[in-house]
Amino acid sequence: MSVPTQHPPPSGLSSETPQASDPSAIRQHTASSSELPAVRFESIAVDPQAPPKGRLGQPSGALSTSETGLEIAKFLIEDGIITDQQLAYAMRVRAKLSTEKSLLSVLNEIGYVSLEQQRITLRKHRISVRIGALLVELGFLREQDLRAALALQRESGQGKKLGDILLENHFIEENKLLEVLADQLGFPQVKPDLSDVDRKLMEKANPNWFLQRHFLPLRVENNQVLVAFADPLDRRARQEAAWLFSAHDLVPLIASKRVIRETIEAYKRHYQEPIAPTAQVDDTSQVIKLVDTMLLDAVQARASDIHVEPMRNDLRIRFRCDGVLEVYKTLDKQLAATFVNRIKILGKADIAERRRHQDGHIAFEDFNTGRMIDIRVSIYITVHGEKIVLRLLRRTQLVPLDQIRMFPRTLGRFYEDVLDLPSGIILITGPTGTGKTTTLYSAVNYLNSIDRCVTTAEDPVEFIIEGIAQCSLNPKIDLTFETTLPHIMRQDPDVIVLGEIRDRFSAEAAIHAALTGHKVLTTFHTEDSTGALLRLMNMNIETFLIASTVVAVLAQRLLRQICPHCAEPYQPNSSELQRLGYKHHDLEGAAFQQGRGCPLCRHTGYQGRIGVFELLVLNLAVKDAVLQKCTAHAIRQVSLESTGMVTLLEDGLAKASRGETTLAETFRYLPRLEKPRPLAEIKRLVGIA
Repeated sequence: MSVPTQHPPPSGLSSETPQASDPSAIRQHTASSSELPAVRFESIAVDPQAPPKGRLGQPSGALSTSETGLEIAKFLIEDGIITDQQLAYAMRVRAKLSTEKSLLSVLNEIGYVSLEQQRITLRKHRISVRIGALLVELGFLREQDLRAALALQRESGQGKKLGDILLENHFIEENKLLEVLADQLGFPQVKPDLSDVDRKLMEKANPNWFLQRHFLPLRVENNQVLVAFADPLDRRARQEAAWLFSAHDLVPLIASKRVIRETIEAYKRHYQEPIAPTAQVDDTSQVIKLVDTMLLDAVQARASDIHVEPMRNDLRIRFRCDGVLEVYKTLDKQLAATFVNRIKILGKADIAERRRHQDGHIAFEDFNTGRMIDIRVSIYITVHGEKIVLRLLRRTQLVPLDQIRMFPRTLGRFYEDVLDLPSGIILITGPTGTGKTTTLYSAVNYLNSIDRCVTTAEDPVEFIIEGIAQCSLNPKIDLTFETTLPHIMRQDPDVIVLGEIRDRFSAEAAIHAALTGHKVLTTFHTEDSTGALLRLMNMNIETFLIASTVVAVLAQRLLRQICPHCAEPYQPNSSELQRLGYKHHDLEGAAFQQGRGCPLCRHTGYQGRIGVFELLVLNLAVKDAVLQKCTAHAIRQVSLESTGMVTLLEDGLAKASRGETTLAETFRYLPRLEKPRPLAEIKRLVGIA
C-alpha cells in the first residue's frame, strides 16, 4: 500500500540537493555522488530514555520527527536493508529540504528502501515499534500532533496508552489506525461477532476480565489460539493472554475496542442470561436452504426486490411486489449473522467487513424455468446490523414502444415530435423504480436501424440490443463516464445513450453532444417533466443551452394494475370526488374497478403494473419561459396551455376510468400539483373515447 504523507510537497532544496518531490532526480543525484559520509549508526542511535532532541539532534522539549525516523532506521540497518553511510546521506538530503519530510519517505524516494522491504522489517520488529513513531513516519500523523498527544499522556499521570489518547482527541481515526497496524505490522484485522467465539476459551476467565484487558479469544487453529486485541502492541495484554492460554501458541489479531466490547457483552447476554427456547435452528446447511428458498419464492412471487432487515429482536424479510413491500418471513435474531454471511458469500462480498457498506452480485438460476436471474446485492450498515437489499433483474424481452401502455395521441406525439427529430436531448424522468430504463431501451430499440450508429454508456447494461455499441461502466478499472465520453464522440455516433444524468458534468456532456448535432437519450431523477428543466437550471446550466438542446421530457410512474381475475365495478365515494374536484356527473362513461382479492393476486387485488406518462414537448412558448427563468408553476401552465401536455395525475385518472388501475393508486403515487381538467377533456387529449 502506498502511504501518502500529510505534509505538503517540498517547495525546494538547496543547490546541492534535488527536489524531494521528484524521486528520479533524487536517485540521479545519489548515483552522481562520489562519496557518502562514513558515519556509524551507533553514533546517532536514539536512546529511548534520553531527553528528546529536535531536528538534527538539537535539544527541544518533545519527541521529534528525526528521532522517530531513526528508530525505524535502526531496524533497517539491523536487517541489512541499508548501511550507515546510506542513512547518513538520507539524513543530509532530508536536512536540506525546505519542507518537513519523514526520513522513511526520503529513504523510499532515494531508492534505498522499497515499500515491501519496509513492511518486512516492520513486521519482523513489530513488538519493538512505537506506535507514535510509526504513524509519523508513514505520514498518518503530524509530528506536532504526536508532541501534543505525548504532552496529554504526561499530564494524565495515569499511564494512559498513547493509542487511546490519539483516538480520543481525534488525531487519527480508529479504522485508519487499524489499517496501518494490519498492513504495516502484519496483524490480521478481524471484526468478530458472537458466532466467531469459542465458548471453551471464554470459559477460562470471567468475561469482565477480558473486557478490562480489551482482548477476545476466538478459536484454536493448528494448536494456536487466535486472540483479537484492541492494541496488539500492548505487551502486558499479550503476556496475560499467553499466561491464560499457556498450552498453546498465541496468534495476535487486531480488532476495534468497540467490536470487542460488543462481542463480549453479547456473550454475557447469551450465555449468562436465560434464553427462551426457539423453534429456529442455525445449522449451516439449513440456513443455505433457507436462503435458496427465499430466492425461489421471490422469483415465483415476481418480486423486484428482497429486503433483509435486522430489527432489535428479529430478522425481517420483505418482498417488493408490484412496487409495494410485503412481509415474507420473520426469523430469530440469532440467525441474522449466519443468514447475512450466506448472502454475502453468494454475492462475493467480504464477510469479515461489518462496518462498511458493500455491493455484490449473484447469478441465480431459477430451477423451475431454467432461466438465469441477475441479482444486485446492496449491504447497508444499520444500528441493528447489516441490512441487505437484493434487486432481481430478470432478463426479459424488450418491450416495443407501442406496448408500454402509452395512450395513442401521446404515443404519436412521442414518435413524431421527439424520436423522429434528428438531434436534441430526450429526458426520461422519475424516481427510482418507475420503469425509466425500460422506456429508455424501448426508445433506443425504435431508433436502432441500419442507417444509424447508436452508442451507449451505461452503469450497468441491463438489456442487450443487437446492432448497437453498448458500454458498461466500471469505476474499478477507471472506465468512468468522464473517461468514456471522449471516446464515444470519436465513434461517429448518430444517437448517444447516457444511462443517467447524475451531476453537472454529465448534464454538460449531454448538452455538448446535442449541440454538435447528436440525438441524446438519458434518464433523470425528478418528480415531473417541468422539474427536470428546473433541476438543470439548478445545476447552473445556462438557460439558453437548455432551451436550445432539450427536445422533450417524458416523466413516468408505475401504478399497480387491477387483477383481471377478481376485478369488480366500483363507484368513487364523495371523498375521492372531492379530492379530484369532480361531481358525479363529471364521471359519466367511466368504468372504475377495484380488485376483490384472490389467490392469484395474493389477495391484494392487484397483479402487475402499468405505466403512467407525462410528455412535455418544448415548443417556442416553453423555451421562452425557460429563457426567462420562470417558476415551475409558470412553465407548467405554459405547457398545459400550448403543448397539450397531460399531467401524470390526469393520465393516471384516465387509466383508472378505464378500469386499468384504481383511484387509490392514483392518489398514492402521483403528484397532485393542480386540479385535473374534466375527464372528457383528458380523454380527448390522450386520444381515447
